[in-house]
Amino acid sequence: MRIKSVQTLRKPLQLLLLSLIVLLCAQPVVAMHVKGGYIEYKYNGVGATSGTSNYTITVTVFFSCTTNGPKNSVYLGIYNAGTNALVTSKSISYSTINTISKTTYSPCMSNPPSICYELRTFVYTVDLPDISAGYILAVQDALRVSGIINISNSGSSGITITGMIPGTINSVDYHKNSSPNFLFLDTAIVCYNGTFSYPFKATDADGDSLSYSFGPGLNVTNPSGQTSSSAPGSPPYPELTYNAGYSGTSPLGSSVTIDAATGLLSGTAPSTTGEYVVAVYVKEWRNGVLMDSIKKELQIYVYNCTLSAASLKTSYINCNDYTFTFQNESTASNITSYSWDFGVPGITTDVSTSATPTYTYPAAGTYTVKLKVSNAGGCIDSATSTVKVYPGFTPAFNFSGSCYQSPFQFTDATSASYGSVNSWSWSFGDNSTAATQNPSYTYSSPGTYTVSLTVSSSVGCSGSISKPVTANDKPNLVLPFTDTLICTIDTLPLIANVTGSGITYSWSPNYNILYDKTANPLVWPKDTTVYTVTVTQNACVTSRSITVNTLDFITVSLPADTTVCKTDSFTLNPVSYALQYVWSPATGLSSTTVKNPNAYADNDITYHVTANLGKCQDQASMKVKVVPYPQVYAGSDTTICYGSQASLNATMVAAYFTWSPVSTLTGSNTLTPVAHPTTSTSYTITVTDTLGCPKPVTDTVVVFVTPKIVVYAGNDTAVVVGQPLQINATANDSITFTYNWSPTNWLSDPTINNPVATFPSSVDSITYTLTATTAAGCYGTDAFTVKVYKTNADIFMPNAFSPNGDGKNDVFKPVLVGISKLSIFSIYNRWGQLVYTTSQNNKGWDGTIHGTRQDTGTYVYMVSGIDYQGKVITKKGAFTLVR
Repeated sequence: MRIKSVQTLRKPLQLLLLSLIVLLCAQPVVAMHVKGGYIEYKYNGVGATSGTSNYTITVTVFFSCTTNGPKNSVYLGIYNAGTNALVTSKSISYSTINTISKTTYSPCMSNPPSICYELRTFVYTVDLPDISAGYILAVQDALRVSGIINISNSGSSGITITGMIPGTINSVDYHKNSSPNFLFLDTAIVCYNGTFSYPFKATDADGDSLSYSFGPGLNVTNPSGQTSSSAPGSPPYPELTYNAGYSGTSPLGSSVTIDAATGLLSGTAPSTTGEYVVAVYVKEWRNGVLMDSIKKELQIYVYNCTLSAASLKTSYINCNDYTFTFQNESTASNITSYSWDFGVPGITTDVSTSATPTYTYPAAGTYTVKLKVSNAGGCIDSATSTVKVYPGFTPAFNFSGSCYQSPFQFTDATSASYGSVNSWSWSFGDNSTAATQNPSYTYSSPGTYTVSLTVSSSVGCSGSISKPVTANDKPNLVLPFTDTLICTIDTLPLIANVTGSGITYSWSPNYNILYDKTANPLVWPKDTTVYTVTVTQNACVTSRSITVNTLDFITVSLPADTTVCKTDSFTLNPVSYALQYVWSPATGLSSTTVKNPNAYADNDITYHVTANLGKCQDQASMKVKVVPYPQVYAGSDTTICYGSQASLNATMVAAYFTWSPVSTLTGSNTLTPVAHPTTSTSYTITVTDTLGCPKPVTDTVVVFVTPKIVVYAGNDTAVVVGQPLQINATANDSITFTYNWSPTNWLSDPTINNPVATFPSSVDSITYTLTATTAAGCYGTDAFTVKVYKTNADIFMPNAFSPNGDGKNDVFKPVLVGISKLSIFSIYNRWGQLVYTTSQNNKGWDGTIHGTRQDTGTYVYMVSGIDYQGKVITKKGAFTLVR
């Protein structure tokens, strides 16, 4: 169906036949919902201050007439396009209001809706610094209506209206620019399932080129907190989420498209009635450079209405024969009559009353077909369209070429009985294209490609044809060698290996060569020559070269006679350009025919080599003296007690020796040093000789040191007569010992570590010494003293102490006699404050509180303990701290 121009709407009948009237906002709403809008700007000249430019920015916003109080102001944000940082923002009050409504409709429309919406403009003039990044302009609102068909969660989605002011692009300054301006054409309704077209036309004051495309509608940065009375969030802005079957580039489904050059939106409307978000981006180009883009976003309503109208395609063309089948493109079901005129001049038989007539035109040419329809309600409409009849248009092409990396020539062979071919579009099957008539193209890799040609003619015919094109790989040429050497008296066979069939060979230069058209020619150059073979297979060609170096004679030499260590292997390294070698004798050689064999000799030997380059030959020899390694034995490993020493005894057959480490050796310049390590130590002796084998030989002896024996017999203590004393001596945990106490008097068992001692009244004091011995004879000792009191069990307390650090009477502590457990020992100052307490034996106060030395004074103690018979003993008293 076609849309008639504004001029054709002068007739009421023709107004009736308009099938689509695009409406922005026709459904009632009760909140302040923005229905769409766009931003434009105009460059006015330089600003009031140096380095600035003056712009007039116009924000156009659509509202429904039923909106409960449309916005009186919008908040414009201007951002640095390079950093997205806010430059400035401004609340702008509206400048103009236009109310657009429609209440009268063509009788051809059934179920017409009521249409009304309000258009408000907000204008702001501002000076902006001239920056290279340019600017992003944005206005936001968090309110969209619920239930929009093509996006998800529309009730919780907002709208961002954006535009761009360019800066510097590719070193060219574009800031002196005005944006495109949209023409006001938003005045119609879309009926569901109806075909329609609607121009999103814009103009540009600077004469720049414009392109049009669908794009995603934009949400706001923070839908829950964004309003038109607050500054917009910073870019980038999130895209709307579209429902299945729709997207930013297909907002009305796949049946509706937009012409990139004209901005004409056309196709078949969706079958679901309701509101749809449509965003059209207009890009501005200058001299092939994209400068900026502005977005016009609308909420288009698809209505439950139909049009009883005549609708034809924009044009019809047949480039195969003369026959056409026509139909009314309108979906209206209440049309009662059809009248067709197929537009053949001079005859009256080119008519039909069928709904879908078929007609064969008598000759080639361009005709005008006309359809007139009517219904029972008085609706009469007509439509015309162009019919082009130009049979005999056959797309075709030829090509030549066979190898990748070599050009293929493609030639258009299309035949056209009428007009001439004037458009070519080639696709070479690898994402590469061309638009010339006979292009040349080189493939970058071998393979079979589908090449397509689409052609058009001056009379409007178009068609396509595809063919497979195989780009063969170049021959896989393998040369066993590319650089070789011969004697000038020799002949050399060259070798070129290529798999497959249909192969030709050509060798050059034609100098001392036989069979130069084969894979294996013979050559005998007298000077160094580079021979090149050119191989052709399936019209593909490749070349490689072989350098043949020449010598009139050869020599071979070996290193000077040498000495090696017995049992060592070594490599024989002759110096020669020869290609073949023969060694003798074979004794100890890894090979007798390689250039550099590995050799192993037990005894003195002379090796001979014969070297050949073809028929050229030379000989050489080398004597090898075999000398045994020096010998050394460091001695057997040994174990000593901690603090002991061990004598080492090494033997050698060598001239020199050294020991390592020497820090715990005495006499390290002898073979029998004395070792006195404190930990287990490995001693290495290294020997060298003067007989010809220069390599050192080493051996190691380990001196294991038993850990130091640490014995603890116990602390000095005091008991009363008849009190059993339990002794608990200890030694190294991981070693087994035998124990001996001395003296043995009054001990329950002098050979264990924990005997019990009970003393008679005749003993005043005694010191016990414990010796703990290992199985290896290592031992340790410790001793402690017991004082025996002739009293009952008691706690004795001194009456003073002097903590001056002289080691005498520095700690105030109780003397426990016959006490098995100290329950508590506490000290208080004269104010009754606790300054020290403990329940550990042999612990006391050092005269400080929290590290601070206390002055001379009187203190009070309290001590309590349990004697060995279970009796509680408690004492209290005073004592003096003396400084």
